[in-house]
Amino acid sequence: MPVFVRWLLRLGPTNPIAVRLVQNGSRRTRHLYIRAAYLAVLIVVLLWLLLVSAGGGNLDYRELARAGAMSFTSIAYLQIGLICILAPVFMAGAIAQESNPRTWEVMLTTPLSATQIVLGNLLGRLFFIIALLMASLPLFALVQYFGGVPGRTILASYLVAACAAVLVGTIAIALSVSRLVGRRAVFAFYVSVVSYLALTAAIDSWVRLSGGGAGGNGVTWMTPINPFLTLHALLNPTAYPRADETGPWALRHPVNAWCWGSVLLSVGLALASTLTVRTGGLQMIAGQSGGVPWYRRMFGLGASGAEHRPPRHVWTNPIAWREAAARNSTLGRIVARWSFIAAGAAWGVALVWMFHTARFTNADFRLAMLFTTIGELAVVALVAVNMSATSISREREDGTLDLLLTTPITPAEYLSGKLRGLIAYLLPLMAVPLGTLALAGIYALTGGLGRAGGVTETVQQAGGLPAITVPVVLPEAGLVASLVVVPFIAFCAIVGMYWSLKSKGTISSVVATVGVVGAISGVIGVCGWRAGVDASLIGPFLAGLSPASVVFALVAPLEAMDSTVRGSGVQAARVTLLVGSVCAAGLYAAIVYGVHSYTVKNFDFIVRRLAGVK
Repeated sequence: MPVFVRWLLRLGPTNPIAVRLVQNGSRRTRHLYIRAAYLAVLIVVLLWLLLVSAGGGNLDYRELARAGAMSFTSIAYLQIGLICILAPVFMAGAIAQESNPRTWEVMLTTPLSATQIVLGNLLGRLFFIIALLMASLPLFALVQYFGGVPGRTILASYLVAACAAVLVGTIAIALSVSRLVGRRAVFAFYVSVVSYLALTAAIDSWVRLSGGGAGGNGVTWMTPINPFLTLHALLNPTAYPRADETGPWALRHPVNAWCWGSVLLSVGLALASTLTVRTGGLQMIAGQSGGVPWYRRMFGLGASGAEHRPPRHVWTNPIAWREAAARNSTLGRIVARWSFIAAGAAWGVALVWMFHTARFTNADFRLAMLFTTIGELAVVALVAVNMSATSISREREDGTLDLLLTTPITPAEYLSGKLRGLIAYLLPLMAVPLGTLALAGIYALTGGLGRAGGVTETVQQAGGLPAITVPVVLPEAGLVASLVVVPFIAFCAIVGMYWSLKSKGTISSVVATVGVVGAISGVIGVCGWRAGVDASLIGPFLAGLSPASVVFALVAPLEAMDSTVRGSGVQAARVTLLVGSVCAAGLYAAIVYGVHSYTVKNFDFIVRRLAGVK
């Protein structure tokens, strides 16, 4: 075999690191469950969408093709979302494990070159993501039997998803090589991905509403840098037109721009990682300073890394206090938490003020409210998942759990304290999106305080039907959203605690929690979102089962509950949505109680089985 070919093989297929990662990962049942759950979610959602889109009765070929096209569009978006969720899951090990200095010390003593180290980690972990995409290809191919979905579009959607996975994977490897991050960076990685996608999508919608897109309502400069917008331009060429031949290349070919841009950026990050992998990454420029800086003294903190800290007041339940109060033990966490609260509260007031002063139209205000509240709820849910999934496994790793088991604290008190402390810590964060919705609802309830044009709009119906008057935001928005959001966050916390107790380490518990919560909330959210639009009466009830769909229904009642509003009126839709939200609160509360009881019952067995594991 030629030397050049052997060298290429050592970079990829026969790379020792890639081979080790693929062989070890293929033996893990967790990866098998993830692949099975991934396909199961796609199959269930596709079947549901086909049933909802096709309806009943006899269908002609045109209606069947329309149903197939609509189902493929929704499932393609879901696949991009799942890839963005699962790619960090498979790359989490690269961030946490390889960021350990001891791991690098061993790896750098091997005869592997810098290129082999970087590409081995990247290709070995990307293999499982690409395998997920290939596993779902036959499912997408079946949609072609219904018509309306060309094979070229299916392949292009897969190319968009694959480029997104490669870019996310390369960023994870770059973080690992920097050696400035550790296990905490996994959570920051998730938050950064979600925030970037939400921010670029919000800017794109803002520009389009202002008439700044291609042709006034077409692609923008945000389209080629966001995989969801790129997919939207691919699947909706009429409603989301591209620029004409005189426009910039990126606006004329957003799919090509996204693919080439992500590939070039991935190559650049991989090259930078290769150049710094043996020089200590960015860790060589990080330093520590002695003394207690003024900004740490302002928050009542001691020196960084000090053995003694200022005394604090402990609650009656020390477990609950530790989860709620002791998590603010570092300056970064204090600043991040209160910055989120202050910025979110200020932005919520600014939204209502700009709407009151007519700087926002009704459509602008709804869009801004929708992106703001859903984005903030996504961040709060990720914080809940990260905190709960590491609450017990972290104590097992550092030996704290062994000490707690020698105290008179019972398993029920321990787990209840954990859950209470987590919810107490998250309540101020949940108050940001809920307070924004409550402020908008109160503003609508008071009639807009004399706003010119009011806070309602009249929509004309076809066929001589009477016009419909719909409020810009439902007055009960804050109350209804609270009924769903608080129990849902408690559901995320109890699921994270269960996997944190059952898993050996923090990474595996975070991965399992993200998979379970993401799959359940994704399926319920997509089904509730579509059912709210298409199904009469039962649609708003199902929309109330998910925080995202209930926020959509509260902020844009006509768009989110179209069939019910036009068929039975706005009041019927509001009542049905409220009933669905109450049932959702009871359902999530029952799940929390059931998981808590099961975990308490099996606490001793699980702890004994994993005794000594660190």
